[in-house]
Amino acid sequence: MHAHMVEVGHKPALRRVAVASGRIALQPQTRTAVLEGTVPKGDVRTTAAVAATMAVKNTPQLIPLCHPIPISGTQVELQPDPKGLLVRVTVSATYTTGVEMEALSGVCAALLTVWDMVKPLEKAADGTYPHCRITDVRVERKDKGEPAGG
Repeated sequence: MHAHMVEVGHKPALRRVAVASGRIALQPQTRTAVLEGTVPKGDVRTTAAVAATMAVKNTPQLIPLCHPIPISGTQVELQPDPKGLLVRVTVSATYTTGVEMEALSGVCAALLTVWDMVKPLEKAADGTYPHCRITDVRVERKDKGEPAGG
C-alpha cells in the first residue's frame, strides 16, 4: 500500500469556497454561559474562532496528504442551537484544489476548543461528559468559480 498527494498542477487556479459546519450538544446552562461570556476559562466564542482560523491555516500539517493552499479568507460563526451550539466555517482561496478539508479542520478545532473550555461546566461527578457531544460535522457547500484573473 502507498499514499500520495494528488497532482493538481494541471488544473486551473479557480476561486474556491467551502462551508462546513458541526454541532456540540451542551447542557442549557452551559450554552447560556457561553453566549453570555461567563465561562470561567474565558471567551469561548472568540477563542473557538481563533482556533478555527489556526486550523484552517495549518490543515496540511494536520492531514498528511492535503496541499498547502494560499487561503484568502476565513469566516467563523458560532451560533446558539436548540441543544447547544452550531459552528460554521467558510474558507475561500484561489487555487487548483478545493478548500473543504480546511473548512472541516476549522470546524473540528472550534468544536474541540468549545469542549475544552466548558469541561468544568459539563463534567459529571464520575469524570465523564454525559451531555456533551460533537455531531453533524459536514461540508454544507463547495463552490468553484471563475479562473484567476477572469
